Amino acid sequence: MEKVAGWYPAWHVALLYWTWLFLFTFGFTGAEITCRSCHSQVKPQQQQQQHPQRGLLMHLRTDRGEKKQPSFPGEKGGERGRGAGMEEEDDDAGLRATLSAKSSGWETRRFPGGTQENLPRAAATTSTEDHPLRGRGSVPGSVRRRRGRIPRGAAGREPGESGAARFGLEELRLGSTTFALAGDSAHNQAMVHWSGHNSSVILILTKLYDYNLGSITESSLWRSTDYGTTYEKLNDKVGLKTILSYLYVCPTNKRKIMLLTDPEVESSLLISSDEGATYQKYRLNFYIHSLLFHPKQEDWILAYSQDQKLFSSVEFGRRWLLLHEGVAPNRFYWSMMGSGREPDLVHLEAKTVDGHAQYITCKMQNCSEATRSKPFPGYIDHNSLIVQDDYVFVQLTSGGRPHYYVSYRRNAFAQMKLPKYSLPKDMHVISTDENQVFAAVQEWNQNDTYNLYISDTRGVYFTLALENVKSSQGLEGNVMIDLYEVAGIKGMFLANKKIDNQVKTFITYNKGRDWSLLQAPDTDLRGNPIHCLLPYCSLHLHLKVSENPYTSGNIASRDTAPSIIVASGNIGTELSDTDISMFVSSDAGNTWRQIFEEEHSVLYLDQGGVLVAMKHTSLPIRHLWLSFDEGRSWSKYSFTSLPLFVDGVLGEPGEETLIMTVFGHFSHRSEWQLVKVDYKSIFDRRCAEEDYRPWQLHSQGEACIMGAKRIYRKRKSEKKCMQGKYAGAMTSEPCVCTEADFDCDYGYERHSNGQCLPAFWYNPSSLSKDCSLGQSYLNSTGYRKVVSNNCTDGVRERYTAKPQQCPGKAPQGLRIITADGKLTAEQGHNVTFLVQLEEGDLQRSLIQVDFGDGIAVSYANLSSTEDGIKHIYQNVGIFRVTVLVENSLGSDNAVLYLHVTCPLEHVHLSLPFVTTKNKEVNATAVLWPSQVGTLTYIWWFGNNTEPLITLEGSITFTFSVEGMNTITVQVAAGNTILQDTKTIAVYEQFQSLRLSFSANLDDYNPDIPEWRRDISRVVKRALVEATGISSKHILVAVLPGLPTSAELFILPYQDATGEKKRKAADLEQISETLIQKLNQNLVHFELKPGVQILVHAAHLSAAPLVDLTPSHSGSAMLMLLSVVFVGLAVFVIYKFKRKYFHSC
Repeated sequence: MEKVAGWYPAWHVALLYWTWLFLFTFGFTGAEITCRSCHSQVKPQQQQQQHPQRGLLMHLRTDRGEKKQPSFPGEKGGERGRGAGMEEEDDDAGLRATLSAKSSGWETRRFPGGTQENLPRAAATTSTEDHPLRGRGSVPGSVRRRRGRIPRGAAGREPGESGAARFGLEELRLGSTTFALAGDSAHNQAMVHWSGHNSSVILILTKLYDYNLGSITESSLWRSTDYGTTYEKLNDKVGLKTILSYLYVCPTNKRKIMLLTDPEVESSLLISSDEGATYQKYRLNFYIHSLLFHPKQEDWILAYSQDQKLFSSVEFGRRWLLLHEGVAPNRFYWSMMGSGREPDLVHLEAKTVDGHAQYITCKMQNCSEATRSKPFPGYIDHNSLIVQDDYVFVQLTSGGRPHYYVSYRRNAFAQMKLPKYSLPKDMHVISTDENQVFAAVQEWNQNDTYNLYISDTRGVYFTLALENVKSSQGLEGNVMIDLYEVAGIKGMFLANKKIDNQVKTFITYNKGRDWSLLQAPDTDLRGNPIHCLLPYCSLHLHLKVSENPYTSGNIASRDTAPSIIVASGNIGTELSDTDISMFVSSDAGNTWRQIFEEEHSVLYLDQGGVLVAMKHTSLPIRHLWLSFDEGRSWSKYSFTSLPLFVDGVLGEPGEETLIMTVFGHFSHRSEWQLVKVDYKSIFDRRCAEEDYRPWQLHSQGEACIMGAKRIYRKRKSEKKCMQGKYAGAMTSEPCVCTEADFDCDYGYERHSNGQCLPAFWYNPSSLSKDCSLGQSYLNSTGYRKVVSNNCTDGVRERYTAKPQQCPGKAPQGLRIITADGKLTAEQGHNVTFLVQLEEGDLQRSLIQVDFGDGIAVSYANLSSTEDGIKHIYQNVGIFRVTVLVENSLGSDNAVLYLHVTCPLEHVHLSLPFVTTKNKEVNATAVLWPSQVGTLTYIWWFGNNTEPLITLEGSITFTFSVEGMNTITVQVAAGNTILQDTKTIAVYEQFQSLRLSFSANLDDYNPDIPEWRRDISRVVKRALVEATGISSKHILVAVLPGLPTSAELFILPYQDATGEKKRKAADLEQISETLIQKLNQNLVHFELKPGVQILVHAAHLSAAPLVDLTPSHSGSAMLMLLSVVFVGLAVFVIYKFKRKYFHSC
């Protein structure tokens, strides 16, 4: 991935502090960069899956006008080349926990323990969409460093020049050569790949990124075949006008190289099968956002596009097949089953049509609807799928609380069990090493800390490992916790715990079973005694990774040097960001020594036989420091004749190589300078057997760690020979089991006397609900052996859970729920009921279920109900579902009330068009279909801001203000809410007249509200034109049904002063004028060309529609209108009348 550090306008701070460090990590194989799997914030080390490797990216800090930290295409929400699956195994990686801020759930992410060869495995990231899980190198904000600080003692002096005996003052020379990348002086980024593994090929892609345009404007590709002594420019081989943006390397065959062009110019891939010597170009019809290589098949690749489509290729990108659309960013994975079955199976999280998230598996060449599988029943939270080793994790939020589910070895999902009242707000999977889940949980009462939990083998039952581990917020909103797994020693972790607002560093050797403070060094760098007594004073370490993806972190360990840990920190009562020094332990954290008074990057050379240190500085340098005795003494070496602003350092991959390339500039206008440093000359010979001594791993004198005694061989400190290949531990002997090899089981807590006793909320006598009479279960002793602990005999028998026969018990704690947890269902669709029993034997019990609709079923054993009890309701309504479970020892029953609905399609609000002031008005919501189940009606009247909520579809209301008023009704049916709004005229007096039309209008009447509104508007316009009466006095409403008729209302008009222009006598005059024009056939309109419609005054014999007596104009008309609309309501109700249980 690419990540840019800050840019500064002055060249004296010119070359990016972390860029020169960025490849200069705690190991020399760091040129191989794998992609990240998903937004996972804590990347598990055990992920075996390999990912597309990209060259390491360096950013040159210059004064060329770049003043802000830019973001690159593809960087947000999943960088290019960051696959969305598991990362490859990083043998030399420690674990650094970094968590994504959760919008959506949980994350996993693994960080290098410090070696650059331990590259990001896949981003299990973030988006940050849905921030959210990020790749190990992607998390910013993890360290705060004092860059370029003047060393204490003398300004400008190198560390150790204060006269301390441990630093040699003689300047020695390393063999080196320098090569300039001519013509690339303007380029401010470089991506580097060194094949290694007996290959002398180095590829460098330099780019000019224009921060104003937000794009790459130039690029150059360089290739060396002699370990970096010379380079050849390959622009003519890839196309002189081709602009390259990214470089990828197949993790299982590093001879295969993939270059991606800048999509703003062209979208293409350039593929090489000979380590970049020649290339073939292939056009793309989509924009690659991230890649995920298969862990074993070198030609299999998954590509994620910017428009959330997932593509697959079995020809190393030469041809692509669309696999699925709507895939969540960084939530796709290759199958990682330990058995290796179904290697072409892909796990992904996809969005459904209605916007939900779903976990799907399918074959990489066939992901049709018919071939897809949905291992988790129902929907999951967005951006929550994690596939890691033998585990699959999803999150589902219900009732405002997140619930976490796990599938072990692709078996059925089970809910993860934390202590009952932990009530997690946030959870992140840290690792799944050795068939065990290590998780960080933020509980309900925590804000800036997390608790660490460790699980059983299935990942279901969790127990507390450490409380209140410090967390912090990264620049991208991601959460980082101060936890570090030491490489090379299983079960060894460092963590920063918050105690009374002080942060202290703790260490464990048995995977969190026991924790202790770090013993501070006895003397400082100058040999002066340090008075620091536990527990009041101790050593505290910074466990954060660098803000830049490829700079060294401030703590490092390596599998090939299991006893050596290098870190920055301080001595005192708590962790501090000031007075930071460098410390080293050569006995796996038991004792520590101060090695520098300032922060340095310390690299492991020759399997840890040599430590290489470079000072953090923004000034040009020409020296580095080497130690051959695990940091006890240091020698000063020059690696270039002229001081160099260092942008990055890259070591050759492999176990026996001793070549390093330093990237930098002599000035801010010069070309990239590549200094090849060969360390072979500093060794006299290869080490022989007599050059080694045995070293036993221990914890403060205790030799049994994780149930075994391990003896390693270490080179004698006085021997200056090259080690070569790492041989691992010499011997490993199991220990006799003691109480220290056992942790508390789920539901038990360790008390001050060391005993594991039941928590107040846990009932040890409660049997598993899966326990059936005639079977057996494991009866816990309150203890369980730490996973991966190899102890034998001793107290193992006493502390191990014992198999016990399941006794018969009467049913208790019976529950019946729906599979999706909802109390609503849709008519005509399957409803799945689940029967749950806290105690008792379902397999030997009779289960009777009454669905409440006249149908009941019985089951004689559990096997018939394991997948749930399915039922289809043919009618809508509220149904009382009852379940009875009984056996020979007793019975229990449970009830569930299920609301069955059918979709509400339409709402029509029926009410008078005009009413009199201070008279009740009846409003009715007419529904289609008429019977849809349980409904809620929400009413708004006039300008009232507070609604009226009812369960009935009719309501009466009185208007006290004249004028035009609105009534709005919303009808809620399940998740569906429909609305209708009508306007009603309110006056103290008005007159009305029934209108009829020429018969031909009925031929064009579809009898729908829209048509009636349009005809009403046309009739009103015709009346105004024929009579000259103001439109403010006329209201026309076409009535439903045939023959077509309408109601004409004659209204008083009120001017701006509030004085009524028209009195009762005026309304009478207007009425006479309207009737006269209607009787003279002067009111007409053209419905369509050639179709004329005449408007008439209807004559009723029962009573006149127009009341010409002022004293009765209001009440009489209201009565007549009531007759009309009551008749209409009867007609509508009759038309849509249905039985209560009527089908949709």
